[in-house]
Amino acid sequence: MTPEARRAQLVSAALDLYGARSPEEVAVEDVTRAADVSRALFYRYFSGMEELHVAALGSVAEELIDRVALPTDGPLDGQLADALDVFLDVVGRHSRAYIALLRSGSVVSTGETDAMVDGVRDHIVDLLCVRGGVPDPTPLQLMTLRGWVALVEGSVLVWLEAGRVPAHAELRDWLVEQLFAMLGVTVARDPDAQFSTTPSALGTSR
Repeated sequence: MTPEARRAQLVSAALDLYGARSPEEVAVEDVTRAADVSRALFYRYFSGMEELHVAALGSVAEELIDRVALPTDGPLDGQLADALDVFLDVVGRHSRAYIALLRSGSVVSTGETDAMVDGVRDHIVDLLCVRGGVPDPTPLQLMTLRGWVALVEGSVLVWLEAGRVPAHAELRDWLVEQLFAMLGVTVARDPDAQFSTTPSALGTSR
């Protein structure tokens, strides 16, 4: 097995373990047992659990950035719903890792993990700016988009911790409607804050 494949194996083992317990509850022995490797081999790739946590959480952030997209054509509401489906699928599969990423008080939270979260946020805001035809957003537009991303994060945390209620589709559609409602308020206050597809022309398509 190549060094890259072995490292990926250890990261995958950690993520699998996060499916049953919080990252801070996972120890080196748990990972080596799950990956069927020795402690000595583990320490050839990671200095300890903190470094592995960062790598594992980073892989979740990278998956979000790689998979969440908004094409430049077609109805924005449908595209946004599709993007949220992907987002909810990824965080649903890695729920404890995602919660650890967002919880600044978590013992696995570091400057690196905070930067990962910021990277995901910036990616989503950039996608919305490009899709909305606003490469240079006004202050109110930027507040609106960043505020919506914060709403998504907070809502998804509650959703994960409350047993995924409401249903996936209901949460997705509610989040889509929230963005359009927020954009509508922003446009009413700032006529220069138009997106290429205005909220009034959109309705949730699902």
